[in-house]
Amino acid sequence: MSNVCFIGGGNMATSLIGGLIAQGHAPESISVSDPNESQREQLIKQYGVNAFADCGPAMENADIVVLAVKPQVMKDVALMITTALKGFAKQPLFVSIAAGINLFSLQSWLGEKQAIVRCMPNTPSLIQLGASGLFANEQTSIVQKNLAETVLKAAGIVQWVQSEAEIDAVTAVSGSGPAYYFLFMEAMIDAGVELGLSRETASELTMQTAIGAAHMAKQSDVDVAELRRRVTSPGGTTEQAINTFESAHLRDIVKAALAAANRRSGELAQLLGEEEPSS
Repeated sequence: MSNVCFIGGGNMATSLIGGLIAQGHAPESISVSDPNESQREQLIKQYGVNAFADCGPAMENADIVVLAVKPQVMKDVALMITTALKGFAKQPLFVSIAAGINLFSLQSWLGEKQAIVRCMPNTPSLIQLGASGLFANEQTSIVQKNLAETVLKAAGIVQWVQSEAEIDAVTAVSGSGPAYYFLFMEAMIDAGVELGLSRETASELTMQTAIGAAHMAKQSDVDVAELRRRVTSPGGTTEQAINTFESAHLRDIVKAALAAANRRSGELAQLLGEEEPSS
C-alpha cells in the first residue's frame, strides 16, 4: 500500500483522507503536515492518521505528496519541502491542488527533475462527489500517474487532459462550475417563490430536480441535448421556458462566463507563480 502525505490539513485534504480510508487505505500509511495543532489533533482523532507540525517528518517514506495549501503560500511551502528533500533517499510524486500555480513555478521551487501532477478539483470533492482535471509533467511515470489517479478518485471522478493549458478550461468548467449551478438554483428558487410557492417547497423541488437531472444525464446512453428534446413537448410548458432561455441568449451567456473564468485562471498563474522565459 502506498504511503500518502498531505501538506496542509484543510477541507480538501480532509476529504481525500476520508475517501481513501473509506476505500480501505490504512490510516497508518497516511501522514499530514499542518501548523495548526487543533487541526492535527482533529485528524488524528477522526481518522487515526499520523500528523506533524513540520513537513519533513510527514514526507518521510512518502510515495506521493499532495500539496493542499493556499496558492499564496505555495512558494514558501515548496521551498521548505525542497530543503527537507535533500536528506531523503526516495523522491516522491508531488500533486498540487492549488489553483493558479503552474508546472513551471512548481518545478522552479521543487526542482526540475521532480515528478509533478497538477490537479484542479472542485468543492463537491468535500462530499466525495468531485470532478478533478489532471495534468502531469514529463518526469511523471505511468505508475505515478496511476497513483495520483487512485488518490484523487477518493474524492470523485478524474479526467486527464492533454496539455497544461487545458487546466484553465477545467477550472472554468468544473472548478468554478458548482457556483454556476448554485446561481441557477438560487434563481429557480426565487422564481418559484414569486409564483406562490413557499421558500422551503421551492428549495426542495429545485434541489431534487437538479439531483434527478444530473443522475439521468449520468446514467443515460444519449447526450444531454437529446434528453432535453425528450422532455420538451411541442406547444407544452417546457418548450415555453426553453424558448425564453434561447431568446435571452443563454448559450452565449454561458460561453462568455466560462471564457472569463478561463482567462482569469491564466492571469492568476502569472500573478502567483514564476514568470516563464519567452521562447
